[in-house]
Amino acid sequence: MRSLIGIEDFSRNEIDELINVSKDIMSNRGKYSKMCDGKILATLFFEPSTRTRLSFESAMLSLGGNVLGFSSADNTSTAKGESLADTIKIVSSYSDIIAMRHPKEGAPLVAHMNSNVPIINAGDGGHNHPTQTLLDLLTISKEKGRLNNLTVGLCGDLKYGRTVHSLVAALSLYENIKFVLIAPDELKMPEYVTKGIIEKNKIEYVETNDLESSIPMLDILYMTRIQKERFSDINVYEKLKDVYILDKEKLKNAKSDLSIMHPLPRVNEISTDVDSDPRACYFRQAENGRYMRMAIILKLLGMLDKNGEEDMSNNDNTEILSDVKCQNHRCITSTERNLKPLFIKKDNNKYKCKYCDCDLD
Repeated sequence: MRSLIGIEDFSRNEIDELINVSKDIMSNRGKYSKMCDGKILATLFFEPSTRTRLSFESAMLSLGGNVLGFSSADNTSTAKGESLADTIKIVSSYSDIIAMRHPKEGAPLVAHMNSNVPIINAGDGGHNHPTQTLLDLLTISKEKGRLNNLTVGLCGDLKYGRTVHSLVAALSLYENIKFVLIAPDELKMPEYVTKGIIEKNKIEYVETNDLESSIPMLDILYMTRIQKERFSDINVYEKLKDVYILDKEKLKNAKSDLSIMHPLPRVNEISTDVDSDPRACYFRQAENGRYMRMAIILKLLGMLDKNGEEDMSNNDNTEILSDVKCQNHRCITSTERNLKPLFIKKDNNKYKCKYCDCDLD
């Protein structure tokens, strides 16, 4: 049984396959309208969501399947103290596939370890959001006609922005990619992304806090929201919330074929006067989510499998380290009872938490 926990669970060939299937769905809706007849998708959203939850529901309904689930942890037995593991064991007996969003990093892996059906990570804290990444790749492929030879600017909350973490990992599979990482010092990209992905793959990148001077060199500008819900100190959020605002004035020196993306929801980081610019593709990007999530559901239910495809999900060196705990308070290990701490040995003989990817000090 395969799940989608992180973008690394799919090979480049499989990612390309999902993009091609998504495009085919757009052109041939009727061909796919009954492929999930009799199947049930459970949407377990322990954290608020609009686009992601509704696009998953729309995707399954468009495939002829059914949906059950919840949109708030307050309405579940977790409010009574039930463990995530127990919740998943129960829900997996009611459904054929589960899409889950959770505020704790690593929660989808715990779900996978306790499920009888495929798990789709619909976002875990500030960690990963692989289905958003796949729809982002679909958007780039449609807008630019390629996924290589691109200079990609990522702007805003790069520390907690799970969408950009997954996008970097995915684009690192393609040739001649350059990243421009635009963020204030307080929200810089974490080292497990810069060192563990970008530098490890020998990809060129620069870090800067200047959006306006970076724009002229970009093929893609991926804006992100400063996420209030990730800050423990509201004063820090207030200081940073409007640090980047993209408007028409800042786009004067941008390339004529720049693609402006945003995972949404936006607050103030993109002015509404940009919406009419043909280079703004964030609403098209959101629409693409429905079709990509249809393709993902089909893939994990085994309806697209090709002989010889590699299962990427178990390619690590997991170890249980006695008397060692992950120090990341956002990690699922901080709250889930009876959960074994798991660590992955890195090339430098150090370890990182398997659940949240944070380095072990």
